[in-house]
Amino acid sequence: MENNIMDSKEKMILVGLNITDYKKNSSDFDIDQSMKELEELAEAAGGEVLGVVIQNKSNYDVTYYLGKGKAEEIAEYAQNLEADAVVFNEELSGAQIRNLEDLMQIKIIDRTALILDIFAKRAITKEGRLQVELAQYKYRLPRLIGMRKDLSRITGGIGSKGPGEKKLETDRRHIQDKIHDIMQELKEITGNRETQRARRLKSNIPIVALVGYTNAGKSTILNELIKSHKDYSEEKKVFVKDMLFATLDTALRKAVLPSKKEYLITDTVGFVSDLPHHLIEAFKATLEEVKYADVFLHIIDASNPNLELQIQTTEQVLKELGVAEKEMLYVFNKADLIEYEIPYKAVEPSIYVSAKTGYNMHELEEKIEKMLSGVITITKLLIPFANADVVNSLHKKYNFEEQYDENGFIIEVGLDEEDTGRYRKFIV
Repeated sequence: MENNIMDSKEKMILVGLNITDYKKNSSDFDIDQSMKELEELAEAAGGEVLGVVIQNKSNYDVTYYLGKGKAEEIAEYAQNLEADAVVFNEELSGAQIRNLEDLMQIKIIDRTALILDIFAKRAITKEGRLQVELAQYKYRLPRLIGMRKDLSRITGGIGSKGPGEKKLETDRRHIQDKIHDIMQELKEITGNRETQRARRLKSNIPIVALVGYTNAGKSTILNELIKSHKDYSEEKKVFVKDMLFATLDTALRKAVLPSKKEYLITDTVGFVSDLPHHLIEAFKATLEEVKYADVFLHIIDASNPNLELQIQTTEQVLKELGVAEKEMLYVFNKADLIEYEIPYKAVEPSIYVSAKTGYNMHELEEKIEKMLSGVITITKLLIPFANADVVNSLHKKYNFEEQYDENGFIIEVGLDEEDTGRYRKFIV
């Protein structure tokens, strides 16, 4: 499958519809904030935003989504600015896309296609690429009849990355076969992950999962927490960039608590409002990793004026995954960007930190340790001096500090099941 790489940024007009009667009483919808996020998504996809248009309307237009008059006005606006595409802030039907393209004579992209395009560009692993491809096919399947008949008119660029970059196969059976094949491949990968997961669970090492809105700083916090582990190296760090969806693939790293006890920490794909349903479904296998976490750190951008909606969005996705009741610590990151730390009334327990400056990071580690105190089983060992090689072997696998008396080394460590059996004779 070839990728069409643009030499220059696509120029875009962003369009949003503010349904006044439906949303006027809703405290969690702000059309200006929503359009600002759409602008960030467009830029993350590699686009250049030329202008933003918002129409206040009492309901959606079945044919054009907007009123026809407003659509014609936007068409002229886009032509005058020499735009390449018009991006809509919600998911459109295939018929609406076709009607708008016929009317405007310009490429139409909806919010879902834009997010799918970003994911297609950012997916690194085979599993990540397959998950995005599956979501793309499922998005396009019900739109085969409604979308423009000549899909070969898609000339590449934003909204067309992935299946059908040259020409999307319009045969429904063919696409269904592709969906089936991808799901089979993902099933095999999921089976391998389940084997690895079973091994981790048997090791009895606690797991902490980072969840939250995209660009809240999850990866930066992970990189800070893993630094104290004895096996840390620069190669262990995950990619960090100030952009939406910088991280797609789940990362699992070793970290160590202030008491030198070891735990695993996992990073996850960030969430966003109106995250496409197909994308959540496609990534569920990856996100299921969080089901096995002992503690959740809900990372929140404390400097974001729309953080309430972001918290609600994350909690809704966690609810869909069936993990909303897990033990949670709300971590308000980017504290260096705000003037006052005002406890957010709706969520507790919480802590303000700055992963960038290191502010309160040690306190965060102490809170994690307290939350994990009931999970880690500590075993006390007395190892004779003659068995010093055992101490060396344990040091290669665990973080601990030994003491000693006249009988030998005294060690307190959280052993996995295998080592508990292996060193049972030394257990006090």
